[in-house]
Amino acid sequence: MLGRCKCPALLRGSPLPPLCHQSAVSPMPRWKTFISQYLRWSSTVTQALVLTVITFCVVLPLCCHRLLYSYFFIKAMYLDPMSEEVLQQSLDRGQDALRFWQSAPTTPAASRFSKITQHPELLVTVVTARRREGRDFHYLLQVMRQLIGLLDGCGEQRCAEVLVCDVESGPLENQDARLLEGPFQVIRHSPQSQPRNRELVNTFEREKRDYVFCLRKGWELVKPKNVVVLEDDALPRQDFFTVVKDLLSRRFALQTLYIKLYHPERLQRYWNPEPYRILEWVGLGLVGATALLLTFSYWNPCSFSFTLSPSHLLFFTVYIMAAAELLGRHYLLEVRRLSPQLYAVSPATECCTPAMLFPGNASLRVAEYLDGSFCIKGNAKDMVLYQMARTIPGERSHSVEPNLVTHIGAYSSVRPNPSRPKLL
Repeated sequence: MLGRCKCPALLRGSPLPPLCHQSAVSPMPRWKTFISQYLRWSSTVTQALVLTVITFCVVLPLCCHRLLYSYFFIKAMYLDPMSEEVLQQSLDRGQDALRFWQSAPTTPAASRFSKITQHPELLVTVVTARRREGRDFHYLLQVMRQLIGLLDGCGEQRCAEVLVCDVESGPLENQDARLLEGPFQVIRHSPQSQPRNRELVNTFEREKRDYVFCLRKGWELVKPKNVVVLEDDALPRQDFFTVVKDLLSRRFALQTLYIKLYHPERLQRYWNPEPYRILEWVGLGLVGATALLLTFSYWNPCSFSFTLSPSHLLFFTVYIMAAAELLGRHYLLEVRRLSPQLYAVSPATECCTPAMLFPGNASLRVAEYLDGSFCIKGNAKDMVLYQMARTIPGERSHSVEPNLVTHIGAYSSVRPNPSRPKLL
């Protein structure tokens, strides 16, 4: 090393000057020291950094960029074609349903639902009105065809009785409801029951009054033990009656005002004001982190150095919580469809009412509560019900997840519609 020193004093044999000594044994730069100490692969800091970058910058964007309810969904690229595809599928289903019901009077299976027995275990009331736009989609016919298929799958004993409640009051009749008069019992406002000032009240109040009419009329006709009210664009899923039966068998159903069977998918994320979802989110992170760290003890192909220490547990808890939220809670909820017992029941949220289950005589109490309120924009019937369940002593409300119906109504019957509706 001395032979390479260029200090003149050293070459003459004089004592080593301080500056030359420092040059000969100069320490490693700080950034190299940091890299060698913390950013080598054996360091857990390096492993955590690499794992985070690969997961959130590579794997999840590649896997989730087409998932509609994921944060990684590329809206500018996929929203329009996906919306058009869903609209076309709904249109095809609507036309198929129209052809099916046009031939229904000659189909024996379609006529046995017109006679409703008294005191059924479950009454399904479908509330419908004529749509000014999107009539070619025939939402009501789609829903009724799905219901008849599910009811046929119940066997000899019916899962439920079905009633169509047509609340159309305009000069033009609801042609889809008229088409169903043979296969099903259809109820309507009588001239005497029509409120004189109906056209003077706002849309939200009219919608509430129609809902109350259907609740009461269904109860008066058959005195059911339980009631499900579907709006005419709520398409039941294949396990609809199986899950409803399981819900009614649970103890909480005896003490609830209503059970919501649908909540918009875009509002199902963890990051929202609902406290129970925050607890679910943290619980998912803790369980997932513990399972992952225990797995590393038996299977560790990447030679991770993580252990079941508090710091590593905290990192993986946050890591899994972030991955779950960015992926989309909606997709995690789909795992619960494996069994009716896995469906989660939680306190009800504000929006919305496409599908509602009223255990026992709760439908009558709901009708009374709604009658005592006046609905306006920002305080529609779903908000009124939510506030009633929270403020009236002894009343509770619940919601089930994942959804038991698919909301197919791209065109609303009571609100303004865009020229081409979008999924988001």
